[in-house]
Amino acid sequence: MADHKVASLGNKTLLQYARPEYINRLARQGRCGRLITVPEGFPPGSEVANTAILGYDLNKVYEGRGPLEAASIGYDMADDDMAIRCNIITLEDGKIITHNGGNLETADAAELIRYLNETLAAPINERERQRLGDSCPKDFERVKFITGIQYRHLLVIKGGSKHIICNPPHDHPNEQWRPLLVKPADPVVSGSVVSGSAADISRLSPQETAELINELILKSQELLAKHPYNLAKAAKGERQANSIWPWSGGYRPSMQTLMQQYPQIKSGAVISAVDLIQGIGRYAGMRIIKVPGATGLANTNYEGKAQAAIEALKTDDFVFVHVEATDEAGHDGDIDLKLKAIDYLDQRLVKPIIEAINAMQEDVCVAVLPDHPTPVELRIHVNEPVPFIIWHKGIQPDNVELYDEESCVSGSYGLLRLQEFMNAFMAVE
Repeated sequence: MADHKVASLGNKTLLQYARPEYINRLARQGRCGRLITVPEGFPPGSEVANTAILGYDLNKVYEGRGPLEAASIGYDMADDDMAIRCNIITLEDGKIITHNGGNLETADAAELIRYLNETLAAPINERERQRLGDSCPKDFERVKFITGIQYRHLLVIKGGSKHIICNPPHDHPNEQWRPLLVKPADPVVSGSVVSGSAADISRLSPQETAELINELILKSQELLAKHPYNLAKAAKGERQANSIWPWSGGYRPSMQTLMQQYPQIKSGAVISAVDLIQGIGRYAGMRIIKVPGATGLANTNYEGKAQAAIEALKTDDFVFVHVEATDEAGHDGDIDLKLKAIDYLDQRLVKPIIEAINAMQEDVCVAVLPDHPTPVELRIHVNEPVPFIIWHKGIQPDNVELYDEESCVSGSYGLLRLQEFMNAFMAVE
């Protein structure tokens, strides 16, 4: 929810304009600062920032967004798998119009993913191969699609290389898509052999992997254009979900649990509608709480998430509550929706959680922060420090009166980097 100043809002940021009541109250009663959530050399993505916020060293554990979403979906990656996030997006006039397929619903997306598996992915029977002919390269037999949530899905390539350059679609709205196709990070690397659980399989080179993914993108556009879902959308003049767009791939990561990193945490829970956050939670050893009506959009079930957090605090030492709504509104460039989402977050989630904590006999420490800014006028993630609050009953407050990007500069925590935030949060007694 962090942002830049907007001229139409009197040259205020959205947090300054919205003035969220309960979040500002926490700022006055707690201590504030700013946090660098993205290490140098890493993209300012949610998978990077949220992993860093939880205290992990990205240089040791980062494998991209795909493996995290695989964990969330429940797909157990083999050692020779390369899992890559696979958006279903909207293309028009040669440009990326939206990264979310026109706010694609999960039920509709599941049908499109099933269709792609039937027409593109392995195992392909001989009859189907004859029908597709040369349009179905043999390497497609390495491929399978796995349904996630809404527009966020997974592409698994057996023996694929992670050493490729991909462009997240949410970073390139209204840009020509062809120059953004996948490229090899090191085109001179040759294929190698890795050991799989069933048999040895040749690892594709970065060049071969990029070519395979680009073929899948082009073929998906041809196939999705003919699907009844998109034909109906076209007839109504609505945005079509007419291309896949894979990005952020990697191999199976090796991470310590949160409990191994911080002995004072005996158990933890994560509450989110977003696959990758749930995936981080699984690798971190936390249980996943799925809330009915949680959507990842501004219409999410804030009250349900708040109640789930309150209940989790009765049994778990650490609860991570994630709300995607302001990020999605930022990507859509929708100022009014982002302001509304900030208000909803404040009144429908933070307020009931804090009121419940105030009624508890046990002391609870609370932190509030974004993972990264998504400015509405840019519509992309940016790598800039985010404001944060740490609050608990009896904490000695600093002089910060409001929670926003400028006020928190003078907070007593100053400017923290990466794991320093979690260390400070765990140090609270």
